[in-house]
Amino acid sequence: MDVQLRHLRALVAVIDTGTFTDAATELGISQAAVSRNIAALETALGVRILQRTTRHLAPTATGLQILAGARRILAETAHLHRIAEQSRTELRVGYAWAALGKHTRRLQRAWSAVQPGTPLVFVQSNTVTAGLSDGAADVAVVRRGLPGDTTRPAPVDPTLTDPRFATALIGLENRCAAIATDNPLARRRTLRVDDLTRYTVAIDARTGTTTPDLWPTGAAPAIRPTHGVDEWLTLIAANQAVGITSEATANQNPRPGVAYRMLRAVPQIEVWLAWWRDDPPAQLADLIRLSRQAYTRTDQSSS
Repeated sequence: MDVQLRHLRALVAVIDTGTFTDAATELGISQAAVSRNIAALETALGVRILQRTTRHLAPTATGLQILAGARRILAETAHLHRIAEQSRTELRVGYAWAALGKHTRRLQRAWSAVQPGTPLVFVQSNTVTAGLSDGAADVAVVRRGLPGDTTRPAPVDPTLTDPRFATALIGLENRCAAIATDNPLARRRTLRVDDLTRYTVAIDARTGTTTPDLWPTGAAPAIRPTHGVDEWLTLIAANQAVGITSEATANQNPRPGVAYRMLRAVPQIEVWLAWWRDDPPAQLADLIRLSRQAYTRTDQSSS
């Protein structure tokens, strides 16, 4: 016989209430059922768990250890149920550096009108899949390229090539340079990538969108590896490096000491949504449609 959750619940209830009768009341079952569950647990584990007399009820030394484990298992089970319930009551969208930038509020307003009973929650996760693979997010925003795409140089995103995930392109974003406010380049309204060549460029190879391919062969600048947007911004604010990123980063991550300037004559960045292929969220079609509309409407209003 295998150990079952009802056995563990009976054990915890008996210890917490002090009697089989009170445990039965708490669990909403008969006293006989409580006794059967305890006996089944002792049989399954092959040890005595409770010391029982007409006046005394207490766990054995081994029972104390089993009780601690039972509490952990029941707590973890409850946590799993909360995760499942949460996934039914909200839609979590993960991102590594920025959500949808200036389009985020437009999407949130549109979402509230279409899905008023399902909150749209944005979750930052500094992982390659922006929280998708570890369950932190139901859908992920990714901004890295497809293999073989030389028109928009960017690291190939494993999320876009992983057969476990399905993806949808929702929009394009411009690139910005990020520089210290006391850097002479901050006096200019727009820049070119060539303007950054003489500086050290901070690049996050794991979750960033920039590669040396943005520069001509043999003309790439010195590279400073970073890990995440906060470290990247800290280096730039200290004038220890410059950076290139999506305009969404500039919108969502203002930082004292950092100036963002639009880059000219560089490929745009593709923005994708990704989700588990075999477990798409129920509201996925609305999310894709409204995300694309948010980008399209903003692009039209600025043209």
